[in-house]
Amino acid sequence: MPELVERFIRNHKLDDREEYRKLLEQLEEPETAEYLRTEAVRLREQYYGKKIYIRGLIEFTNYCRNSCYYCGINRENQKAVRYRLSAEEILACCENGWRLGFRTFVLQGGEDPWITDKRLVQLVHSVKEAYPECALTLSVGERSIDSFYRLRKAGADRYLLRHETADEVHYGRLHPACMSLPVRKQCLRNLKSLGFQTGAGFMVGSPGQTYWELAEDLVFLKELQPEMVGIGPFIPHHDTRFCEEPAGSMELTLKLLSVVRILLPTVLLPATTALGTLSADGRERGLMAGANVVMPNISPKNSRKQYSLYDNKLCENEEAGEGFEALKRCVETIGYYLSMERGDALV
Repeated sequence: MPELVERFIRNHKLDDREEYRKLLEQLEEPETAEYLRTEAVRLREQYYGKKIYIRGLIEFTNYCRNSCYYCGINRENQKAVRYRLSAEEILACCENGWRLGFRTFVLQGGEDPWITDKRLVQLVHSVKEAYPECALTLSVGERSIDSFYRLRKAGADRYLLRHETADEVHYGRLHPACMSLPVRKQCLRNLKSLGFQTGAGFMVGSPGQTYWELAEDLVFLKELQPEMVGIGPFIPHHDTRFCEEPAGSMELTLKLLSVVRILLPTVLLPATTALGTLSADGRERGLMAGANVVMPNISPKNSRKQYSLYDNKLCENEEAGEGFEALKRCVETIGYYLSMERGDALV
């Protein structure tokens, strides 16, 4: 293997952005890619064994104040059918998940102006009071440090906030001028400082992305040291300005899952819905590349299709909560098993 690859495996890091770019180039060689995949699986099993952690995903609002150019629920999309689950509906989702054995719930939504700190804090209190043994993850975008503090004090355990791209020029290509990469990065640092198990992440194959931008993502992740990283391929949505852009590469996404596992050996790394959307066996291939989390959708059936971030998003069958047994069998066929534990990140 090239010296750069061996050094990355040995040290779990490289010296700079240029070296990460060279590493990604070398992954074009099938033997090198397989070498890193094997190491990623070894590390995942060293720290987590054969466990695949399961999270119950509740998409509770598709209202959003932002106009991210790639996202199907951005505020400019007048064709989106908007919805917002009530607290009672969210708690019913949790009850369903609890009966299935889920011990982590993920409340995900757009940056909905109606979801004030007061309302969100009350929701967190309600979920944690009803299910004190469960971990609660929030994924509701950028908020002030005071807001994050109140949510943490209310009982939220984890927070997912994908940075999408760590390169400022590329960030500007994907977002309007009113959105700021430094603000996004500072939010992530604030979450870390408040004791959240913090999740970052990026799209693979978004418009204008090269190995150079992906290398910057790796530099940023190593600096941030998040407990969770979400990586998924870019998939266009028909009602956005990027509707004609090609989807990101499944193969490159899988390679980057392996790279991130080696970069951050104890990270919680989902095999994302987007992988399963691109390919029927995408989630399984993600697990075989080093991922160790799956997130079935336990939202109400009538709202799943409305939470349309990209075209053809999985929302039925194995990806849905009622397909739990099928998901269990899929995981077992590749030599792993679903763990119903909270599955906190190792530190």
